[in-house]
Amino acid sequence: MKLISWNVAGLRACYKKGFLDFFEKENADIVCLQETKVLEEQLPFHIDNYYMYLNPAEKKGYSGTMILTKELPLQVFYGLDIEKHDHEGRVITLEYQDFYVVTVYTPNAKAGLERLDYRMEWEDDFRKYLKSLEKTKPVICCGDFNVAHQEIDLKNAKANIGNAGFTYEEREKFSQLLDSGFVDTYRYLYPDKEGMYSWWSYMRNARANNAGWRIDYFIMSKDYISHLEDAMIYTDVFGSDHCPIGILLKK
Repeated sequence: MKLISWNVAGLRACYKKGFLDFFEKENADIVCLQETKVLEEQLPFHIDNYYMYLNPAEKKGYSGTMILTKELPLQVFYGLDIEKHDHEGRVITLEYQDFYVVTVYTPNAKAGLERLDYRMEWEDDFRKYLKSLEKTKPVICCGDFNVAHQEIDLKNAKANIGNAGFTYEEREKFSQLLDSGFVDTYRYLYPDKEGMYSWWSYMRNARANNAGWRIDYFIMSKDYISHLEDAMIYTDVFGSDHCPIGILLKK
């Protein structure tokens, strides 16, 4: 079973840059998208043989998540059911027979860390939400977590200490999430692999120089990790300032 996650930085723009070529080539069972920036009536395509679930932000052209799945889920949930968090379309949860799939677009702390305090609230509430799901069955969560966890996860670590996405506070919250019973699938399989990133700034030829950050993740419940077969980062796929990531699960 193949699952893909991709921050498309605007689905309509990504579509014009070859989104469907990648989608059709990979033929994944579940595809999770973040920063879709689109309403249902604005979707640039229709894909047969997939069920589609969209959670747009109330603010047009901002944020938003989407899941495309071949298998009809048992249930679908939008948001965290917490009013202050559920205006930006950042979470979709699908329940399947054996597990939940959650896609997330974590709020950015922003320049000057103006949203860091809110981000800390979000982190605690999101972790509690995942743990509440886990009481029923294992959880697979993917998306743009907007944090490089360790120094190995970004090119210029020393220069970025304290910047949004690499503050002590954000990194510590991700550590708390993992410590609560989740596994970073890519690091589980490739603990020492360097130079593997999922986001690059559009400035200073960052992508050409591979001056990137790994801020997109698949995490899963520790009790389900035996089902993990592989984890991928599609660094050669363009269309966004992020590249897609994926996992393979054993049948």
